[in-house]
Parts: sequence; structure tokens; C-alpha cells
Amino acid sequence: MKNKSTVLKPNFGSGEICEKKEIHPENISHAMEKMPEENLLYDLAEFFKTFGDSTRVRIVAALIGGEMCVCDLAAMLNMTVSAVSHQLRILRGAKIVRPKRQGKQIFYSIEDHHVGILYSVALEHIREEYSKEF
Repeated sequence: MKNKSTVLKPNFGSGEICEKKEIHPENISHAMEKMPEENLLYDLAEFFKTFGDSTRVRIVAALIGGEMCVCDLAAMLNMTVSAVSHQLRILRGAKIVRPKRQGKQIFYSIEDHHVGILYSVALEHIREEYSKEF
């Protein structure tokens, strides 16, 4: 079988298109070997959807600095306790934050260092993009 290659031609209006419709079987094979299982990709997409809400991202940003109770988060974010609790439920379900009871209060923190890494890397990427614009 003949090894086919794709030639990309810039199309400034709509991204890049193939000028010559050929494929690279070795690239496809390599990508397929590295591709996670479908159920893992689904869970990954669901995880990232959780960050698709600016309120939840604000809560994560607050908790990056350390644990906080719902009342403190509500005051800091100028939200109701009920609204913050609702968002924390979603973040708990996605294993992004975890609760810890201290007496009658519950304090929330980031689930583990992986969440902090994802947050930090994404923020760095966004800041980098902003710096290119100016």
C-alpha cells in the first residue's frame, strides 16, 4: 500500500484544509495506540465540563489558597450560601473538591494536587494568550 501524506493549505477564513487528500497511516496508528479507552475519554470530557462554569472556576480558584467553609466562600464570591453549596455538590461529584467536617462546620479543599496542576496550567495558558494580544 502506498504511503499517503496530507498537505495542508492555509485558509485564513476557516482554519486549515487539505489541499491534497492523502493520509499518513503511521500517524494514525501512533495516535490510535495512544488513544485512551472510550469510557475514559467520556469521563475526561465530563470532568472538563465541570470547569465550564465560571462560578465553579471561581470556587476552585478560592480553594487553591487553602480550605474554606461554605459561608466564607459565599462571602468572598458575593453569593448565597445555597448557590455555593449547589456548586460545591457538583465539584464534589466530579472529585474536584472534598469536604472535611470540623465540629458543626464543613470545610472544603481541592481534592488532590492533580486538580491544582490542571488549574495552574490552564491559567498559565490563558495568561500566555493574553500577553500575546498586548
